[in-house]
Amino acid sequence: MKAALPYLLLSCLFSLPAQAQEPIEQPITVAWRDKAPYHYNDNGIAQGFLLLRAKQIFAQAQVPAVFVETPAKRIWHGFEHGKHGFCSIGWYRLPERERLAQFTRAFHVDPPQILLVGPKALPAIAAYTKVTALLADPSISLGVVDGVSYGPALDQLITHSANRVERLTVSPANLMRMVAANRVNYMFADEADWQYLRSREAGLESITEYHFSDLPAGLERFIVCSKDVSSAVMAQLNQAIERLPKTP
Repeated sequence: MKAALPYLLLSCLFSLPAQAQEPIEQPITVAWRDKAPYHYNDNGIAQGFLLLRAKQIFAQAQVPAVFVETPAKRIWHGFEHGKHGFCSIGWYRLPERERLAQFTRAFHVDPPQILLVGPKALPAIAAYTKVTALLADPSISLGVVDGVSYGPALDQLITHSANRVERLTVSPANLMRMVAANRVNYMFADEADWQYLRSREAGLESITEYHFSDLPAGLERFIVCSKDVSSAVMAQLNQAIERLPKTP
């Protein structure tokens, strides 16, 4: 009987239930879309100032994360269908998005949008001192990237504009080329997009950058997470955002 005791003890140890073990926390998948210069892929290397900032936030928050490039539609399809342990970076906060996901504190604030004006339209557009007056002119064409939000305030101005609004399924770079070629008179653009693309894309030299004082203020960008991400993790991300130096 005494000889059998060690065997019985070993049997008991190895038959302990699985839930007695420490749970292993799975890394969160953090999706980012191709949007230079914020986050983009350059010859297989992930780059971008907002991507770097987001990686710093997750690291300082001590939240394990795997960053993956994902098309925008697939990102929001994931949120819509309840993908677990899922976050994405660099999005504006809109009511329809708040129904699908939860938002951190803002981790970047854009400057106001600018106007990019084609060479033939410049005299007509330069005659205006307010963007609201320009948007009331039915003789001027405005190019808009279809399916993209310019922010709630500017979206509303565009929706109610008297301009000939052309909603086009193109990239911002292709729309800039259309402005340069006078196919549309002007477009709205992120200043960061414009500064990045003008230095890399040929044929944009004829575009004039134009500013109006009554353009809506620049929008905040957020990290967005699926509803199952815990409040503790969201709090850790928010604390890390607060600790990071503010962007200009």
